[in-house]
Amino acid sequence: MATPKLQVSAADAVAPQRKVARAHFLREPAVIALQNMVSHKLRSFLMLVGVILSVSTLILVVALVAGMNQYFAARIANLGSNVFLIMKFPIISDTKELLKATRRNRDITWDDYVALRDNLKLPQAVGVEGRRNANLRAEHQSLEDVNLRGVTANIGDMDVEEVATGRYITDTDNQHRDMVCMIGADVADKLFPTTDPLGKTLSIDGQEFQIVGVAKKIGNTFGQSQDNFVYIPIETWLKIYGRNTTLSINVQVRGAEWLARTQEEARGLMRARRHLSYNDDDNFGILASDSLMSLWQNLTGTLASGMVGLVSIFLVIGGVVIMNVMLASVTERTREIGIRKSLGAKRRDILMQFLVESTVMALVGGAIGVLIAWIIAVIVRTATPVPMSVPIPAVVLAIGISSAVGMFFGVYPARKAAKLDPIEALRYEN
Repeated sequence: MATPKLQVSAADAVAPQRKVARAHFLREPAVIALQNMVSHKLRSFLMLVGVILSVSTLILVVALVAGMNQYFAARIANLGSNVFLIMKFPIISDTKELLKATRRNRDITWDDYVALRDNLKLPQAVGVEGRRNANLRAEHQSLEDVNLRGVTANIGDMDVEEVATGRYITDTDNQHRDMVCMIGADVADKLFPTTDPLGKTLSIDGQEFQIVGVAKKIGNTFGQSQDNFVYIPIETWLKIYGRNTTLSINVQVRGAEWLARTQEEARGLMRARRHLSYNDDDNFGILASDSLMSLWQNLTGTLASGMVGLVSIFLVIGGVVIMNVMLASVTERTREIGIRKSLGAKRRDILMQFLVESTVMALVGGAIGVLIAWIIAVIVRTATPVPMSVPIPAVVLAIGISSAVGMFFGVYPARKAAKLDPIEALRYEN
């Protein structure tokens, strides 16, 4: 049986050659552009300084915003594992709204906590805490304005604080209103610098407490210590400071997908307890991590938007400089263009040559700008408490923008070169 012959069309045979020619067609002007930049270093730097500054500024702003967002999410907006809070006030950014809420909103009470704890069906857990500042004293040392929190035992499963040694507050502590406490790392370091604080006595606003736990060190947030706190049982807290104060109810949901439904259930029960009609505003606040992050991102978004104008100015300046340098290059290479056209180069070939050159130059400027910004971000992150993180998408975007600028502002010089008459170009004398 004869083997059928493989039929190869002329187009199929030529296709690989066209791909090679196209790659060579783009590679040659790119190499020429790089050689020109190396040969004229000062001119190349002056040409690209606008692009370098704009890309560096863009990357640094994005790095600062991204780092601050990560920092805020981890240190401030992190209310705990799938937790939202029911408080006296929501997030309010308007002065008039704050005045209205001050008159309208009522304290969150122990009875509110009991009602939610006993009647909510969707949450995994419901806890409560009270907050105030207190003065501490131990072993001839004292501290003022320490964050004192009265907590239920399940707050330990919701909160970001973890126990380093000893234990957290328990249900038994609350049932018996025990005079026990868990302290933060800063309190332990300042009041018990040379001894183990477990089992020691700590005076809180004149009341004697036994230390049963020490928390793991958290660190600082915007220069403020997050380890300057003391936890005591909420029942003990209410016994000492009274029930005539607002509390905070912590609701832990079963998972992130349950958050919205659980918030609506809690809101409905709170509104029913306070006899609010359907058109009345809430006289309490529900605070979740996403609402805190939304407020923060609005603030950082305003900062980023303000920097867009500055970056745009740098980009336009850089693009105009690239265009002027490319126009000078066209003038310098007029005879070269004439020779290429006389040897058969088409207008399209000349146009692409200069477009590729301007794009490659701008791309190099963008890459230098990214490198400078990355080095600055690393130095700032290492030497200062300012968090900075350079996202890869921002790097890709910056490189893409710089290339687009080079291409856009290279169109006019490239068109001028492509339109040159070959005979007139050959006659041109530098």
